[in-house]
Amino acid sequence: MTGLWLRELTDFYHEVKNDFAVDIVSTAPTRVPIDPRSLLAVLTNKKTRHYYMDDSLMDKLKKPMVPSQVDGNDYEAIYFTGGHGTMWDFPGHKGLQDLTRTIFKKGGIVSAVCHGPSGLLNVYLTEEHHLLSGHVVTGFTDREEKVMGLYNYIPFSLEQAMKAQGVLFKQASLPLTECVVVSGKIITGQNPASVRGVALKLIEQLKTETA
Repeated sequence: MTGLWLRELTDFYHEVKNDFAVDIVSTAPTRVPIDPRSLLAVLTNKKTRHYYMDDSLMDKLKKPMVPSQVDGNDYEAIYFTGGHGTMWDFPGHKGLQDLTRTIFKKGGIVSAVCHGPSGLLNVYLTEEHHLLSGHVVTGFTDREEKVMGLYNYIPFSLEQAMKAQGVLFKQASLPLTECVVVSGKIITGQNPASVRGVALKLIEQLKTETA
């Protein structure tokens, strides 16, 4: 069983909630599954526990919106959380691809962390030009999959799939340590340790644009 990695939502939400309204959009209107392994943080991390007990946030996970219910022109940014479940759910979802394309083309920010960049793999700005092409990006690495003992269970290598899009793939010198990459309007983080950094870079860009 897999799904959303909880702290990749809650750590990001903690940083942005005071400055920006946040909607949760999923691939289906049913409850967003949470990776059971990520629930350990509810016991060990006070901040994670606070948001896990926050009914207003958890209600958004229980009844998320879907891409057809929102207009990308209403948003300044999109953020893709990770969790191994996204590797199955995100790459082939046309609704998410269209939403991402709309936000990016209107000048918004596209951000993702860990396995979240799987949602960017099939986003094309034109028939021939891929969203990620020519950018410097990061995501959960092959080395990290092997450290976690999960490399043989994933549907594909995120690192190799991103490299196939014509990107310069960057990673931290040590697995599972922070790596945040800003490439124009695209902000990516390598792993859960990178969530706060992604959020802060996103806030910085948005506030600079509105100043």
